[in-house]
Amino acid sequence: MSDTDTSAIFDQSHAAAREKQFAKLAPIREALHLLMRMVFAELPAKARVLCVGVGTGAELVYLANAFPKMVFTLVDPSAPMLDICRQRAKERKIEDRCTFHEGYLDTLAGNETFDAATALMVSQFFADPADRSRFFAAIAARLRPKGILVSSDLAADQSLPTFQGLNEVWIRTLTHTGVPARQAKTMGSDVALAAPDQVAKIIASGGFDQPVLFLQTALIHAWYAVKA
Repeated sequence: MSDTDTSAIFDQSHAAAREKQFAKLAPIREALHLLMRMVFAELPAKARVLCVGVGTGAELVYLANAFPKMVFTLVDPSAPMLDICRQRAKERKIEDRCTFHEGYLDTLAGNETFDAATALMVSQFFADPADRSRFFAAIAARLRPKGILVSSDLAADQSLPTFQGLNEVWIRTLTHTGVPARQAKTMGSDVALAAPDQVAKIIASGGFDQPVLFLQTALIHAWYAVKA
């Protein structure tokens, strides 16, 4: 990924359209958020959480409501996405618990460490497994000992005979949101659709204990992992 690529993809109109389009997938997002809350349930009350690729801030809003003393550092390279996130925080009067950083994780200044981190639908954009591993290593470097990562991505073992049936369900899910059928069939072509066990190995290679797969909704998979 590059700064140029991100700014071109996630301009203001795209950010707003993306929000509206995927509103119909809210039940999937809500399931992920609920289980993420359970994963984070034993964090300190004033836990510091790093949200990498926070986008428009859906997980921020949920976690800030679930954990009223939790503090957040929100990282995203897309200014339009981060603007929506910032506005959401302001509307909900939680901006005093938030630090916003426009850019990638490696440009985040300071040596602050965090109790937990989220990276939802982010690492799938790294086509090279080595780059993907380095992405997770960069997150691990920002976590305190035993810090917890929650990561979600599209994943599937395309060699399995059941893949075609699963992919058909995913295409129908996308068309349900209003994506044209022709476009829905190609929407996964810009991500690294690796097998779930391969993604888990990549997460672990970045400096984490064996990741736990705690959710699957069609092609969306979510893991949590503790810093090794």
